[in-house]
Amino acid sequence: MPRRAFNDLYAFTAVAEERSFTRAAARLGISQSTLSQTVRNLEEVLDVRLLTRSTRSVALTEAGAQLLETLGPGFAQMENALDALGDLTDRPRGTIRISAGEHAAVSVLQPGLSRFLAEYPDIRVEIAVSNALIDIVADGLDAGVRMGDTLAQDMIAMRISPDIRFAIAASPEYLKGRSAVSAPQDLTQHRCIMTRMPTHGDILVWELERGTQEARVKIEGPLVVSTIALRVNAALDGVGIVFMPEDQLEPHISAGRLRPVLKDWWPTYEGYHLYYPSRRQPTPAFRLLLEALRWRG
Repeated sequence: MPRRAFNDLYAFTAVAEERSFTRAAARLGISQSTLSQTVRNLEEVLDVRLLTRSTRSVALTEAGAQLLETLGPGFAQMENALDALGDLTDRPRGTIRISAGEHAAVSVLQPGLSRFLAEYPDIRVEIAVSNALIDIVADGLDAGVRMGDTLAQDMIAMRISPDIRFAIAASPEYLKGRSAVSAPQDLTQHRCIMTRMPTHGDILVWELERGTQEARVKIEGPLVVSTIALRVNAALDGVGIVFMPEDQLEPHISAGRLRPVLKDWWPTYEGYHLYYPSRRQPTPAFRLLLEALRWRG
C-alpha cells in the first residue's frame, strides 16, 4: 500500500471514530483544514462518499461505516502493538481515552492521575467529560467510569473510589423564614435546584434513604443546571435546596455558607468503577493506569 494512501485511511479512521474533525485533528496533531482535505482526497480516490458533514456533526455514510468496520480493528491492533513495545523500554507510552461524568472526573480521575502522569511522561490521558451513558466501544474510547459494577457482560469493572454519599443543603438565607424540612416530602414545598438526566432528558428524582426506608421525591424549582459548579453557586446564592455528592458541599457546610438538610436521609451509593472491554488486550500503559487508579480502601 502506498504510504500516502495508508496515511489517508488512518486519517479517515480517526475522524470516523471521533465523529469530529476537531477532535480527530487534535488526536493526529494536524490542522482541521489539512485533515478535511485529506479525507476529501481519499473520497476522490475511492470515488465514494465516506462522510456526511454539517456545521455541528460528522456522520458515516453506509460506505464509510463499512470501511471503518474493516479498518478500525486493524489500526487498533497496530496501535496496541506499538504501545506494547513499552514493555521493552523503561518508558511506557501511548494515549488512553476515558469517558467519565463530571464528579468522577473532578473527584477521582484528576487527583489519581496527577502523580501517574508525572511518573510516566510519555503516556497521555484524554478524559471526555459527559454525564450521559456512553458506548465506549462505538465512541472509540478505552474505558469509562460509572457508579457501581453492573455492566454489560463483555466489560470488566474495577473499583476506583470509596462509596459516594450524597448530601442535601441550602444557604442560611434561603432557609430563613421558610417552613422546616423534617421529612423527604417536605422538599416538594420548597424551591429545589434541579438537574436534567442527559440520557433520557427527565429531571433527576431525588432518591433518599434512612436505614431500610427509601423515599423518591419529585422536586420542583426555578433552575435546572447540569454542572457541579453551577449547582453549588446557585445554592450559595440562595436559589434553593441542592442535592449532590457530599464532598462538593462539605467545605461550604463546614464554613457555615450552607446548612445541611435532612441529614439522616442522605443516601450512599456504590463507588465509581472504571470499566473496559474484556476482548481488548490492555496495553502496558493501560495496565499501569489500572494499578494507579485501583481503589485500595
